[in-house]
Amino acid sequence: MLLGNEAIARGAIEAGVAFASTYPGTPSSEISLNLFQMSRESDLYFEYSTNEKVALEVAAGAANSGLRTFCMMKHVGLNVAADPLMTLAYVGVTGGMVILTADDPSMFSSQNEQDNRYYAKFGNLPMLEPSSVPEAGDMIKYAFDLSEQLSQPVLLRTTTRINHSNAYVTFGEIKKPKTKGRFNRDPQRCVTVPAVSRQLHVKVLEKMDKAKAISETSALNTVEGSGRNGIITNGVSYYYARDAVKDLGLEARILRIGFSNPLPEQKIKAFLKGCDRVLIIEEGEPFMEEAVKAFAQEEGMTLPIQGKSKTLFSKLYEYDPAMVREKTAAFFKVPYTPTTKINTDNIPPIPMRPPNLCSGCSHRATFYEVQQAAKGMDIVCPNDIGCYTLGFLPPLSTGDFVICMGSSVSTSCGFSKATDQKVISFIGDSTFFHSGITGLVNAVFNNHNFTLVILENGITAMTGHQPHPAADMEQFGLSGYGRVNIEALVRAIGVQHVSVIKPFKVRKSIDTIQKALAFQGVSVIISQEPCMLYAKSIKTLKARPFKVTDKCKDHKDCINSIACPSFYIEDGRVKIDADTCVGCALCAQICPENAITPIKK
Repeated sequence: MLLGNEAIARGAIEAGVAFASTYPGTPSSEISLNLFQMSRESDLYFEYSTNEKVALEVAAGAANSGLRTFCMMKHVGLNVAADPLMTLAYVGVTGGMVILTADDPSMFSSQNEQDNRYYAKFGNLPMLEPSSVPEAGDMIKYAFDLSEQLSQPVLLRTTTRINHSNAYVTFGEIKKPKTKGRFNRDPQRCVTVPAVSRQLHVKVLEKMDKAKAISETSALNTVEGSGRNGIITNGVSYYYARDAVKDLGLEARILRIGFSNPLPEQKIKAFLKGCDRVLIIEEGEPFMEEAVKAFAQEEGMTLPIQGKSKTLFSKLYEYDPAMVREKTAAFFKVPYTPTTKINTDNIPPIPMRPPNLCSGCSHRATFYEVQQAAKGMDIVCPNDIGCYTLGFLPPLSTGDFVICMGSSVSTSCGFSKATDQKVISFIGDSTFFHSGITGLVNAVFNNHNFTLVILENGITAMTGHQPHPAADMEQFGLSGYGRVNIEALVRAIGVQHVSVIKPFKVRKSIDTIQKALAFQGVSVIISQEPCMLYAKSIKTLKARPFKVTDKCKDHKDCINSIACPSFYIEDGRVKIDADTCVGCALCAQICPENAITPIKK
């Protein structure tokens, strides 16, 4: 019984993968975690790269040395890697290379909801899409074979429902990996100056023609059922469609597309000729729908083909079986009675549980201290991607602008020039290495005026405690790694005002922050405190819970200013849950009556 991501990792191992690289991002993170753990027991080389662009470039070197190479990332990570991706399609590979993009319909853990099937079309790359957890494990093995057959990277697109579902998987034999290769010089393929690239563009289109022929006969593109009603679908929507046809008693043929770029044009045209009307069921954008309608037009067919519309399927969010059943019934005009909903009139509403920083999170202390230090100022606070994004919620309310990884630093440059407001931006340590450094270099060169707070908690926290270049790998039980000192790096870039705070020393931190805010130019504050959850997992956290004593005058400053989730109200009084309090003492330092003290026993 495996998680989808575990099945994918296992499939890669069975395929003989020798080299893997990533920058962690949900919903793909567990793939890298499993490969990281397996690399410690095998010949697999695995690395957490600085960002997705670096991960893909590292992998490109290995794949062009003849090794089976796997590079994985979430959907927005492919945006970062798009620069090398587009030209790597021209260059190709000499060893099998699979690039996984984990899309996130409904944005469970992402800042946007993009459909990365368009990257395959845009970049002239083959793309495969599994519909189930076991198929995901099998499909990556085929993806490596296909890559070697075409001498081309292959994109494997998953969605959160595949990545984070569990199912039974049958293990296969593990192919012995080829762990050492050789790069053979071939400037006419590998050096993409214009004269070479013009010839490579011809070749990449020839490879896509070959891929199209394979797609036409691929076992991943299947037809089932009978009748004149047609459904074309992909991914998890395939199983929703199957269930809908069964539940509705509908006679229909289903074309499941698993090899989605290039689409099997002739197979689709033949399918359409056997249908009176066709419904396209696909999450995200109308990628298949647009192509299917174009194929029908080329054949002079006028049958109704629909998918995305105000009355049928939306471009928004994940689909679910009930919704697919309802829309399928509406399109094919078959009777459908929705399941009667359970009467919940007598059940109290479930209280809202907004996302919150963990009890004892040092980011909470830093946000509070910045707000105190900046009192009376007109401030703008660009934020970034990570746990600390949650600082935008009240009562901390510190986070005004978020676009993508590293954007807090670069957008601060713009805000500082375009406004007279004081700009204070926030970025995590892992995100700083990912794409914040270049923005800071830009700020120093152009002499911008803002304060950057680097939240150094020693780990890539939000995606599950993966290492980054400043992490202490000894804590993972690993040696042989380097370690980048953030303070030294920031000073080397040329930042003139650099300070380090320990955020659980509140008064001293506020004083240090005020000095940084008063500096004209680029100032950097490095807030150093380990991630509490990570410290707990490696048993370096010595929890010392606190309590609220009878001195409390019920001002509720603690709740109203920092909103730690360990607080609760009982009989109108503030209490602290000793089971979740870790003893950071932030609340004790801001209580006006000194009414919060450690529990002695």
